[in-house]
Amino acid sequence: MGRLGKKPDLRYTKAGKAVCHLSVAINKGEEVPPHWRKVTVWEKQAELCSLYLKKGSEVFVQGRGEMKSFQTKEGGTKTFEEVNARLVGFTNLN
Repeated sequence: MGRLGKKPDLRYTKAGKAVCHLSVAINKGEEVPPHWRKVTVWEKQAELCSLYLKKGSEVFVQGRGEMKSFQTKEGGTKTFEEVNARLVGFTNLN
């Protein structure tokens, strides 16, 4: 459970599958900085997230976490956890 830190990023694969990337801030308490999670949502849910969510929206994400890494320009390696969402829940209170 957390809030979006930026607008959802909807794209399409070469095969035409919708994929949406979310950046979710999880607050553990007022004195602790938020923990950020990268979330990937696929197909119809991805399109719905892009349509209904905006920066600051509260979301519930259920899925599987996966560790990923990449090479920085300086030659180092950065590792992060990405959640491949099975379910994204939200309320549209506009």
